[in-house]
Amino acid sequence: MFPSRRERTRPKPRRRRDRRGRGLRGSLAPAEVPLARTAAERFDDVAAAAVARIDKRWAEELASVQFLVEDVPDLSAWDRNWVPLGRTDPAEAGLPARVVLHRRPIQTRAPGELALRRLVLDVLVEQVAELLGVQPEDVDGGYSGDEE
Repeated sequence: MFPSRRERTRPKPRRRRDRRGRGLRGSLAPAEVPLARTAAERFDDVAAAAVARIDKRWAEELASVQFLVEDVPDLSAWDRNWVPLGRTDPAEAGLPARVVLHRRPIQTRAPGELALRRLVLDVLVEQVAELLGVQPEDVDGGYSGDEE
């Protein structure tokens, strides 16, 4: 009637499925296809392509400049009512000049992949122009400015 002590202490075999019976969950795409890349990784690829485009013409002037991507800007000392899409930090105290793109504000503003590529290039061109002291149109002929 009651199970023996030996039967009570024996662990029950575990089933290998999720608790709602829908099957195992896993990635939907193999790691080698573009669908498997995160939004941050795709943004990094777009930013790297834009830097390579600008670097073709300005390689000598940008040799010591660091290009970085940050998720969001630090707004602790920001007193304006808009969010910056990028910033330029001039070289100082042994540190190289830096051009920083802010990923989340740029992705939020761009409605699609093509718009993202254009916006990343425009923000990068504006920051490099500020760093070099030239007009954005001189940095890249594809600069579209505020044509929205």
